[in-house]
Amino acid sequence: MSGSAAAALPFEGLRVLDLSRLLPGGFCSLLLADFGADVIKVEDTGMGDYIRWSPPAFEGAEETAKSSLFLSLNRNKRSIRVDLKSEAGREVLLKLVEDADVVLESFRPGVLDRLGVGYEVMRARNPRIVYCAITGYGLTGPNVHRSGHDMNYLGLNGVLALGGDEGGAPIQAGAQIADLGGGALMGAFGILAALRERDRSGEGQLVDASMFDGALSWLAMVAARVFAAGETPRRGREMLSGSLLCYRPYRCADGWVTLGALEPKFFAAWANGVGRPDLIEKQFERPGSDAHAEVEAIFASRTRERWAAFADEHDCCLEPVLEVEEALESELVRAREMVIEFEQPGAGTVKGLGFPVKLSRTPGAVRRGGPALGEHTEEVLREAGYEEAAIARLLESGAVAAAAASATGDTFLAS
Repeated sequence: MSGSAAAALPFEGLRVLDLSRLLPGGFCSLLLADFGADVIKVEDTGMGDYIRWSPPAFEGAEETAKSSLFLSLNRNKRSIRVDLKSEAGREVLLKLVEDADVVLESFRPGVLDRLGVGYEVMRARNPRIVYCAITGYGLTGPNVHRSGHDMNYLGLNGVLALGGDEGGAPIQAGAQIADLGGGALMGAFGILAALRERDRSGEGQLVDASMFDGALSWLAMVAARVFAAGETPRRGREMLSGSLLCYRPYRCADGWVTLGALEPKFFAAWANGVGRPDLIEKQFERPGSDAHAEVEAIFASRTRERWAAFADEHDCCLEPVLEVEEALESELVRAREMVIEFEQPGAGTVKGLGFPVKLSRTPGAVRRGGPALGEHTEEVLREAGYEEAAIARLLESGAVAAAAASATGDTFLAS
């Protein structure tokens, strides 16, 4: 499903100015870029997006494109370097806003306003602009100016409290739920909703995407029980987070497996399959019970491979727990084309995750690798209508910068 570079993609003609850095904004704009949007990374004239310097690196790759973490989020994008602390640089940004559809940023609230290029200023230049701010705690409320990371947001909205065993410590998830689920995905949804409304009204609007809010919305069913029945959800007592012996991970002879036999028919299939129909009536007992100990012993008696073979014969929602490298090499991932290869200038052929949504007619496509820092500065300025002499003056003044000779720490230290 990698698509063709010549195919018409869903967001073709959509221009996004991405001022964000690191993960939430980068993943949000990646979703748009993979399906055809022209995403222009507006980076500073110093180090640019911090993730460019994040290990690991591709051995032998050019310095400007060696970070695999950077490439994982920035294929299909272009890069321009602008100094927003200079008046000329701010004017360049506003000039680009005039022809843009979307502005995406992830600064703390008020940063762009203090620089004189906030939402209201952009809207005055382009009333159709959709401006998305991905922040930790939103643009309003008591935590507007507090710093935070994924775990902090999950700690405050109740998600973190529900993970783990009763009486034990909260368990952090293996992926960034608030950053990606609460920020990037909700930001992308908000952008598309605002663009759809713009089709009717002709006007853009502000999209306030809070990672705290977005991840809190994942507790829809849990919160409903609190509201309707006054329940008090607690770690280790929730049906889907460890309180039932039929819905838990289990240690096997050489690793772990997951049993998700929530419906009686699935647990009955498992119990009959292991020759223990007497356990069927014990399906909803809690961990720590005698029945739970018996189920643990059954799982411990077989290897992960044997349990996988068992699941092929018995439809009981049982699957192995794979390490990340095993998952990436699995038959399922290959069949779903969730690992793809693309050409990255300076690094050759590299691998990345594929497109999580498959469209039947206009699938996502990799049109280019990740950009070098400032690789497209002059190209984008020409598209915005700047003459060569004007571009030269901007470069000479430092309001913008051309492609970096390197993306090592030397560039940052010299800025």
